[in-house]
Amino acid sequence: MAFVDEVIIRVQAGAGGDGCVSFRREKYIPFGGPNGGNGGKGGDVLLVASRNKQSLLDFKFQPFYRATRGEHGKGKDMDGRGGDDLVIEVPIGTIVYEAETGHLLADLTGEGKPFLIAAGGAGGRGNKTFVSSTQRAPRFATPGKSGESLELRMELRLLADIGLVGLPNAGKSSFLRRVSRAQPKVADYPFTTLDPNLGVVKHKDCSLIFADLPGLIEGAHEGAGLGHKFLKHVSRNRMLLHLVDASQDADRIKRNVEIVNTEISSHDPELGKRPQMLLFTKADLLSEADRTMKRRALEGRGLNGYFVSSHSGEGVSALLDALAGLSVRWEQPEAPLS
Repeated sequence: MAFVDEVIIRVQAGAGGDGCVSFRREKYIPFGGPNGGNGGKGGDVLLVASRNKQSLLDFKFQPFYRATRGEHGKGKDMDGRGGDDLVIEVPIGTIVYEAETGHLLADLTGEGKPFLIAAGGAGGRGNKTFVSSTQRAPRFATPGKSGESLELRMELRLLADIGLVGLPNAGKSSFLRRVSRAQPKVADYPFTTLDPNLGVVKHKDCSLIFADLPGLIEGAHEGAGLGHKFLKHVSRNRMLLHLVDASQDADRIKRNVEIVNTEISSHDPELGKRPQMLLFTKADLLSEADRTMKRRALEGRGLNGYFVSSHSGEGVSALLDALAGLSVRWEQPEAPLS
């Protein structure tokens, strides 16, 4: 299934029903008073974030949504029934803008809370509501109001505890396959991951959501490679797990770390301050002696992190222990991440 993270749709709330002009016409009551009912209110259009949705793909095939109109008022003091509200489910993390102006309307990060995006029109007034001391038999009513109509641009930014970042072919997808049941495509060439993938990792009574994001290259913040497609999803992660191929020499590793961090900071300086942990992948390609030398060389360049192998599982448990400890602190907003 294709992953779609930006769409434009149009929503139309229901119109209100018209008010009714009617008079009592009963035997022995030749001049009955007005009894025209009010029109019903039009249905609202509501957006609600749901875990049932993972992508905006459905909206590509159905770009228009309309709530039902209210019923017209009737005689015998019968008000029209209100139109049914239309509830549209979107993925958690969806940001909604007015397409024409770019004005932010909603940031749907909480599951299950409906957001009113377009209000239904008010119902028209029946002639019974216009009776007064000077107007005993009004012969008019008012039409229902039109419902609000909006063109929306919806953008999905994935919500995850931990974002996997790094250059293409750093081992992000292999790592996610190792620690979760997610099945991202894995191959030995750049840009295997063309779309973000989410994986839930359960470890020692802790549940963490990982996001495997498309790899970065130099110039990503200017749109090179999969730049913006990657960087906008990074903004919603609590922390970043920065994966680097450990089989390269220490200077190359340091340079690769700098490339990714520069692109993240250039896109948004606040992202550059996001808590980050280094993960040196493909450790199974190094002997124990080579790994010791590599660790010392990296520490001499100010780089400290975990050596792991997605192939053998080496180092993964220790890493997850550390992340599980952080997750406990995330539940306490007053405790700053270090």
